[in-house]
Amino acid sequence: MNARSIPAPAVAVPAGEVDSRGAYLSFTLAYVIGHGSAALSKGADPVLSLPAWLPITLFVTGLIPALVLGVRAGIRSQQGAGESRKHAESLLGIAWCTAFTALFLAITGLTRAFDQPGLQDMLWAAGSVLIVGLMNIAEGTARRNNLHYTLGSWLALVAATSLFTTDILGVYTILAIAAGGGYAVATVLEHRRIAALSTASALRTGKDPVDERQPDHLHVR
Repeated sequence: MNARSIPAPAVAVPAGEVDSRGAYLSFTLAYVIGHGSAALSKGADPVLSLPAWLPITLFVTGLIPALVLGVRAGIRSQQGAGESRKHAESLLGIAWCTAFTALFLAITGLTRAFDQPGLQDMLWAAGSVLIVGLMNIAEGTARRNNLHYTLGSWLALVAATSLFTTDILGVYTILAIAAGGGYAVATVLEHRRIAALSTASALRTGKDPVDERQPDHLHVR
């Protein structure tokens, strides 16, 4: 008679902490699969023959869950938080909208000023990662989250460096490998960070570091 396996319980997320495990994983898939397929289908001699809409569709399919999970984790972390923390998170939310609006205006102006094929695609691919990186730096600073801050720094540097390739194939390749790889590493480190914080919180309060509620995030096995 075989014993039934019991799933490992989810690690409790300490109050005030943003659990980015699900968001990081979704971003990983978006960059590796979305931008990776774009890189393989671009250039004079593409490895894959894909319709133009497929890479962007794959990217958006990973991007939307990442954004939703990130917003949900941010809202959840504010439960019981003080007014200063809530105000800071509200300002960060507005900053995301402002940053991407400014990026849209800058790219629109540049593509009108310089009539170069593929310039808009290059600027959107690299520029969006640059904005995400800079916003992660701001969020990491406000939340005192070294991992989020470091990830943002990496993304910003990767995005800026990708433009030195001067073609869309190089941009997508660098973003797929370096940005996607950065998110993959951050996913693993975020699991460890949450587990460590949960254990430390349990030692302080004397409670079991296990969340018996149905979690919004991924389980730690």
